[in-house]
This record gives sequence, structure tokens and C-alpha cells, in this order.
Amino acid sequence: EVQLVESGGGSAQAGGSLRLSCEASSRFCMAWFRQASGKEREGVAAIGNDGSTSYVDSVKGRFTISKDSNSLYLQMNDLKPEDTAEYYCAVDLPSMFCDMSQAAPIKSIPPRRWGQGTQVTVSS
Repeated sequence: EVQLVESGGGSAQAGGSLRLSCEASSRFCMAWFRQASGKEREGVAAIGNDGSTSYVDSVKGRFTISKDSNSLYLQMNDLKPEDTAEYYCAVDLPSMFCDMSQAAPIKSIPPRRWGQGTQVTVSS
């Protein structure tokens, strides 16, 4: 069973930066999701096995997803209060999740492919 460990969350001022890490590796799509209080979980950024990346429109130009052999990362710059959420990494995803313009069925991702989440809070 995959056990993912996320780190790097915390508090930041608007305009600040945070870097999230997820100890994981995969030969398939890997992605970051987030869930704000009272809202549905949404995709943020994804990276394919070939290194291709995809972002949801709201974070384009501000967030960067990357990976190495052992970890998945999310560099978050120019943070905004609306970025406040619990952030989750997920791995071993079907290719549909590597296109953030598609409404992939997030609820179909089994629990074992998720990390425990890390909170990001951005104040204005």
C-alpha cells in the first residue's frame, strides 16, 4: 500500500511563497489537489512520467510542479488568500488526471493513493 507523506505547508502572507513536498515516486501521473473548507477537492497541478505538466487556470504562472526520483514538489509563489486549503498529493493516477483542463473524477481516486494532507493558510 502506498503511503505518502506531505510536508511544507504552513502560513504565509499574500504575495509570499511556500514549497510543498511529497515523499513518493511513480511511473504514472502524479498530482497535487487541494480542498478548501466547505468546498469540493480540486486539482491544482499534475506531472506526467515524461515530465509534462498541467495546471488549473487559477495557479498558472504562480505554481510550479516538479519531481525527482523520490519526491513530488509544488512551489507556490505569489500566494493569494484564495489558495488557502488543505493540499494533497496523489500518485499512480490514470493519464486523464494529467490534464487539468479535464474534469477528471477525483472521487474515483482510491484512498491508498492519497497523502494525509498539509494545510496552507494565506492571509491578506
